Order: sequence, then C-alpha cells, then structure tokens
Amino acid sequence: MPKISVADLKKIKERVREDNSLREGSQRVKITVHMGTCGVAAGARTVMDSLMGEITEAKVTDVVVTTSGCAGMCSKEPMVTIEMLGQEPVLYGKMDANMMRQVFKRHVLLGEVQSSFAIAKG
Repeated sequence: MPKISVADLKKIKERVREDNSLREGSQRVKITVHMGTCGVAAGARTVMDSLMGEITEAKVTDVVVTTSGCAGMCSKEPMVTIEMLGQEPVLYGKMDANMMRQVFKRHVLLGEVQSSFAIAKG
C-alpha cells in the first residue's frame, strides 16, 4: 500500500476546503447539475461540460459545481439548480449546452434569472 505524503495530504485538505466553501460562505454560487440516470440519458453530461468550459473561460473562483441524482421530474431533464448566496434557488429544466452557457453568463455572472428556462424558484 503506497504511503501518503505531506503534499498529498495538503492537496486533499485544499480539495475538501473548496468543496465545503459554499456552506462556509466563501463561495458565492453553488451549481448543481442533476445527473441521475434520466438526466444523463437526456444530455446532462453535455450540460456539465458546457458549464465547466464557461467557468474555466470566465476564470471565476467563487463558484462551486456539484452533481446530484434524479430530482423527480424526469420529463424536465437535464436540470440544473443555481443557488446564490442570499437568494432563492432557481431550478432550470430541459437544459442544453447553449442554454447552460446563457444561464451561466446571465444568471451566475450578472444576476439575471433566465425566467424562460426556469421551472421552479425557492
């Protein structure tokens, strides 16, 4: 069994700190891509790839991305939930790569909820 170095432990510590930062208040936005079986079948991986590309391109560091299983509305998949500090969460449905780019640029970066894609708030 390989030994864990101090550098490895520091990397693990930093990763855990980043994962917990929204709960601790240092992250401004949490984005959940619902990737249950129905979500993946409907295209959630493409939505996730699009989102990660936008985050990299925008060089934002105050956004955490996570995944979850099925949210119970298979007919609305792929779905994405945006949670911004101090605001109600917004659930977007029937997402595709282009819609995800728009939601990221307009809602996450500018604070403009994209009502035409939203299926629930709060």
